[in-house]
Amino acid sequence: MAAEQTVAAIATDEDASSGILANRDFAKLWLGETISQIGSQVTQFALPLVAILTLKATVFEVGLLNALRFVPFIVVAVAAGVVLDRRRRRPVLIVCSLTSAVLTGLIPLSSSAGFLSLGLVYAVAVLVGTLTVCFDVGALSYVPFLVGRRHLTDANSKLFASTAFAGIAGPSLAGLLIGLITAPVTLTVDAVSYLFSAAGLLLIRKPEPEPDAGQDRSSVFRSIAEGFRAVYGTRLLRVLLVQSATLNTGFGVVSTIFTVYAVRTLGLTPTRLGIVLAALPAGSLLGALGAARVKRALGLGRTLAVSILGVSASPLLLLLPHSAGPGAMAVFILGWLGHGCGISIWNVNTVTLRQVVTPTRLLARMNATYRMLLFGTLPVGAMIGGLVGGVIGLRPALVAGIIVLALPILWIFFSPVFRLTEMPAAAQEL
Repeated sequence: MAAEQTVAAIATDEDASSGILANRDFAKLWLGETISQIGSQVTQFALPLVAILTLKATVFEVGLLNALRFVPFIVVAVAAGVVLDRRRRRPVLIVCSLTSAVLTGLIPLSSSAGFLSLGLVYAVAVLVGTLTVCFDVGALSYVPFLVGRRHLTDANSKLFASTAFAGIAGPSLAGLLIGLITAPVTLTVDAVSYLFSAAGLLLIRKPEPEPDAGQDRSSVFRSIAEGFRAVYGTRLLRVLLVQSATLNTGFGVVSTIFTVYAVRTLGLTPTRLGIVLAALPAGSLLGALGAARVKRALGLGRTLAVSILGVSASPLLLLLPHSAGPGAMAVFILGWLGHGCGISIWNVNTVTLRQVVTPTRLLARMNATYRMLLFGTLPVGAMIGGLVGGVIGLRPALVAGIIVLALPILWIFFSPVFRLTEMPAAAQEL
């Protein structure tokens, strides 16, 4: 029976008057993860520049490096979910952080020693990406254990805010450091940041129980199938997944086309384009910080409806400008700001919803299934955007992508998600 309990049943409520950071164990995890997220954003910015500036990689080689970032999400995620549902999650998270620190540190070390190669960069990208998938799936499944049900939305809000803040601070820090100490050495920041993540996890005092030993008797394929049934067998999670996958596909198209369209058709300079695109993580930060407050004010269903309108309708503003002037810049910024704000509010509340309605023993597999499919749709959307843009032109392709991005609004009329007034009390078929 213990293995079948939901997050709602095993996570005891804490004092409602205290904020989530009063939970010292969560605060340790959150602080370490915030520092690690900034380091990861530094690497995401600097790693392609290691290939371009230091190793003189071709465009194809750089494209391959970027594509390799998505491979672990598609190939490894589901297997990681099986492993993490059969083991205590905190030790796995610690091992992932420490190993990532070592692997990332190989690049500045090999550069200093004079044997840095593109093959090593590829290998580090894939291996660290694999560990990142394992860490993310494990963290999403571990956080509900640390916090009470009442604080789960606040906890997710803090974690998404950290990710958004890192998206703003990381590239700026990386750009500064690359100019001072070169791209390969800049990755030292990320290596050290993983140590902060591991330290935060090591300092957590709340003992994590061993999973039900009976789970080990299931075959891997049976365990994977059970994880898929946890998602597709529940109408609530099934329609939520399809809606989110549609959003990611549309975003893949729009983000790919917009950059080329803004530069080649409208004539935005790289500096202006950077300012415009910075509005996306800025909006994400605002949305993450306000997600819990909005839910308390509007209720769950209305919050999700408002957020999906922001996510899907805001990009329509990207079609209005026909120049690169200050007015156009303001409209572009507003469009990306609204999209980022909406997506964070959506993510915070839907991740919490998924955690609440999924049995504890299936949390990692559910999260892994979601991440595999959602991250898999991003490169698909990017590829579709590139192909369609080459055939029908940039602006028509942008229009088509924004239409796809607007489709999830239709879910408001039939999805059970938008009829919820509050979080369900337990796993159930809706």
